[in-house]
Amino acid sequence: MKAVVFDEELKLVNDYVKPVPKKGEALVRVTLAGICNTDYEITKGYMGYKGILGHEAVGIVEEINDEDQSLLGKRVVSEISYGCKEPDCPYCAEKLYRHCPERHTLGIWHKDGVFAEYFTMPLEVLFEVPDNVTDEQVVFVEPLAAACEITEQLHIKPFEKVVVLGDGKLGLITALTLNAQNFDVTLVGKHQNKLDIAKAQGVKTALLNEFAIEKKYDVVVEATGSVSGFETSLALTKPRGVLVLKSTVATGKELNLAPIVIDEITVLGSRCGQFGAALRLLEKNRIDFSPLISATYPIDDAIKAFEKNKEKDVLKVLLKF
Repeated sequence: MKAVVFDEELKLVNDYVKPVPKKGEALVRVTLAGICNTDYEITKGYMGYKGILGHEAVGIVEEINDEDQSLLGKRVVSEISYGCKEPDCPYCAEKLYRHCPERHTLGIWHKDGVFAEYFTMPLEVLFEVPDNVTDEQVVFVEPLAAACEITEQLHIKPFEKVVVLGDGKLGLITALTLNAQNFDVTLVGKHQNKLDIAKAQGVKTALLNEFAIEKKYDVVVEATGSVSGFETSLALTKPRGVLVLKSTVATGKELNLAPIVIDEITVLGSRCGQFGAALRLLEKNRIDFSPLISATYPIDDAIKAFEKNKEKDVLKVLLKF
């Protein structure tokens, strides 16, 4: 089968061995996949991963190695991780597979990804896609679920003010999600064209250089992944407010964390989310992700697609199978 593989270099392989589903797994034929920044970071050495890339995709179940055949022939999307499923694993018991110490993660950690004609995953992490949700929308389920995770972790009151800092894919999707959930959210960023995508769907927006940095927001979501973004987010969070770290900030620079103590700010790390809530939101047509799609390439042009993904102002590049 065709597959996009990273092994010291990024390449398209035409004769990669088609996977065989183990007991309790399904074989999924990929129809559409999305390139994530994590995929690009892996090509620079992140996680030390080698193998088929990709963790955002939709496809059709073609084979199931289990007595339960209910998903056969169905259109599905897969959560990106599965765990050990041992009876004494507290994370697997709560379906928090992303925290299982023995987890496998599509295209990132000990598991071939979805940038291939086929992939396998356990049945318990596959979700049937509602009929009214297009392939182009459902490839956004993974980042959408990550955005939904904020309200799974944190109870935001209707009267509270929320700011999302950063107008990249993560910030846009987070702001659109919170807006669809009827929260008072403002997206702050540096790029008017990106802010306009959110504004067109009813999100309040502001350019960073025109936005008053005041400690008056109940919840601030840091989605830039930068030191300056963290410092600005901290400066926007009111005393006893909540600062949500939605992106990782890796730095050797010293950070002044004193305001967290002085203002009694709660810092909340927030990563992946479960797909059920995200699919329900898509089914209700509360968000339109089509303006975030910058380009679509056939799998044969996967290397060109990765080059496109590097370009400035590109949001989401898709691979069609």
